[in-house]
Parts: sequence; structure tokens; C-alpha cells
Amino acid sequence: MTPRRIVLVGFMGAGKTAVGRELAVALEWAFRDVDTAVEARAAMPIHQIFREFGEGPFRELEARVASELLATPDAVIATGGGWACAPDRLEGLSPHSLSVWLRVSAREAVRRIRADEAVERPMMEEGDPLTRARELLALREPYYRKARWWVNAEEASPADIAARIARHLKESPDTPLREAQV
Repeated sequence: MTPRRIVLVGFMGAGKTAVGRELAVALEWAFRDVDTAVEARAAMPIHQIFREFGEGPFRELEARVASELLATPDAVIATGGGWACAPDRLEGLSPHSLSVWLRVSAREAVRRIRADEAVERPMMEEGDPLTRARELLALREPYYRKARWWVNAEEASPADIAARIARHLKESPDTPLREAQV
């Protein structure tokens, strides 16, 4: 069955937004970003939501916003790094949704996060960034592994990653894509 939407999951810095934009163009679909929609709904950046209200209220708002965006047909949806980390979150997706895990190592995620000074990452504010990334990734990876497709996002450009996903979707939509570990 050809999916009606693609849901990108993965660790912060994996490229969900950049790949999502490229993939939406390639498929001629809409692009939706959960983090951007959360910030618009709250009228403040995510790091401020965390500071003022804490992680719990942020996750509740994120879940509500994501649920609304997941109703969009013919869309590529970039989720936040922690969105998939709730029991049955990926298993509960519509059968018309294809979940894709963009796999990236903790080291590469930290490199990308440091390079993107425009975005504050509240989950990375405590301790050594690489140690924190390794800890968070170890906690989140079991959830990410529930995605139907796994794509190595370590070295390729967002355009190349999007092209691989689009090509596999066109050629073998019912065959899981499981690219090698990063």
C-alpha cells in the first residue's frame, strides 16, 4: 500500500526537517514540521516552553500538535526528537502512514547541533554534550527502532537522503528499507 504520509523520526540533529523539506518537494507533497507548529501554537520557542513550563507540558502540547498534523494527507511530517518516545506512538500511526527513522550517531548529532547555533536544544543543556547525546540516544533508540524504515543519515546530504527514500518508495513501497548502522 502506498502511504499517504511519511513521518520522519530520529534524534535531534538527524536532519528530519532538512530531509523532510527535500522529500516533500521530491514527492510533490506538503511539508509539516511538528517543532515549528508547536512554537507557533505556544507563541514561543521550544527552549522557552521547557524553561517556563517543563518537559511534561511541552510533550503534551507536542503530542496534540503532532496528532493534528498526522491527519494531513500527502504530507511529509518531521517530528521532534522525543516525539516517538512514548509507548505505542509509532505502532499507533495510521496504516496509511510510513514511519522513517533517520539514523545518526551521537557524535554526528552533536557536531550538527554545535554547527546550528540558531537553535537551542533544551535536552542538551546539562553536562558534556557528547555524553548527554549518548545517554539520550540509548534511551530513545528502542523507540526509533519501531519505525518501518531505517535510513542512514550520517554522511549524505539531505537531498541525497530524500532521493533514496523517494526512490525506494517508488520502486518498493511495501518492502522495509533497513540501511546499515551508522
